[in-house]
Amino acid sequence: MSNTMIWLIIGLAIVTYIPRMVPLVFFNSDKIPSVVQNVLKNVPFAILGALIFPGILSIHDDFLFGVIGAVAAIFAAYLGANLIVVVMFAVAVLSTYAYFI
Repeated sequence: MSNTMIWLIIGLAIVTYIPRMVPLVFFNSDKIPSVVQNVLKNVPFAILGALIFPGILSIHDDFLFGVIGAVAAIFAAYLGANLIVVVMFAVAVLSTYAYFI
C-alpha cells in the first residue's frame, strides 16, 4: 500500500469523524431546545424520502409497486414508527404484494 493511499485513508477518517464528534463535544442535550430536537428527529425520514422518492418514480416494470411501497412507508411513518420499522413495514407490504401478483 502506497503512502498516498495511507494518507488518503487517514484524511477520510478525520473528515468523517469531525461531524460526528462536534455535536457530542459542543452540544449538550439539555441546551438544545425541544423544537430543534423535534426537527432533528424527523431528519432521517426526510433523508430517506429524498433518497427513495426518485427510485419510486423510475420503476419501469411496475409503477404501482413503487407507489404501494411509498404509501406503506408514509403510513408507518405517520403512525410514528421508528425508521427501521418504517422500512421493514414497506418491505413486508411489498413482499406480500409481490407474492400475490
